Amino acid sequence: MLKGSIVALITPFKNNTLNEDVYGKLIQYHLKNGTNGIVPGGTTGESPTLSHDEHRKIIKIAVKECNGKIPVIAGTGSNSTSEAVELSKYAEKVGSDALLVVTPYYNKPTQEGLYQHYKKINDNVGIPIIIYNIPSRSVIDMSVETMTKLFELKNIAGVKDATGDLNRVDSQLKAMGKEFIQLTGNDDNALEFNKRGGVGSISVTANIAAKLCSNFQNSCLNGFKDSEKLDKILQPVHAAMFIESNPSPVKYAASLLGMCDSDVRLPLVQVKEETKKKISEALKVAKIL
Repeated sequence: MLKGSIVALITPFKNNTLNEDVYGKLIQYHLKNGTNGIVPGGTTGESPTLSHDEHRKIIKIAVKECNGKIPVIAGTGSNSTSEAVELSKYAEKVGSDALLVVTPYYNKPTQEGLYQHYKKINDNVGIPIIIYNIPSRSVIDMSVETMTKLFELKNIAGVKDATGDLNRVDSQLKAMGKEFIQLTGNDDNALEFNKRGGVGSISVTANIAAKLCSNFQNSCLNGFKDSEKLDKILQPVHAAMFIESNPSPVKYAASLLGMCDSDVRLPLVQVKEETKKKISEALKVAKIL
């Protein structure tokens, strides 16, 4: 089962070029610090500005580096169904354990269009698919009814829920039961999300606080003993990661920690000076920096 602290992995660049060596080192950092899964090529990984070759490359690197130790959940979404199918088939072929597929952005499909999009991907692969529902970025919101209908298909396994609506956890649990994997895409609501039936997070903060995020999620999965204390430590970091558009803040944070350069690709830009100060302070408060 996919659960716990799963990182939406950043993609490191050097002079606008994919830094493969650093990418491998980032994955090793997560293996050493208890991260429960890796998402290469998600939106935090700047998938919209990766070339097709780069996107395939990072999936392949992730599979090689993880080497079966933790699941690789390849980001293979696109607003072109045929492209999503092609990349999903590739991810399966090179050994990915599951897929993370974002709802098609910009096209604004109907609920039936969403169903057919995911069905097409489902029909072309044989590994689990996690739906990524993020209305704030894709403009559309997959209904619980559509999700329930998709869960009847053989490979649809769960959701990365970034609606920010905690009542969705309840309604999705009621509609589909505990077998439907519910992961939050919002670090800041992870505690309440898990209390309501979620089993983990696909996290931005885990990029730079892997051990803290892992400890927090393990606590949630094992009775919530230290969850509130750890959540309190993490909240200022979560907030700092979204002062400006993701992943610019988390990449700057990673640069402060010597993990990778802060480079992002246009149309994203590096964070402002005042944001840098806030990020630095948040990391110091959490004793990460």
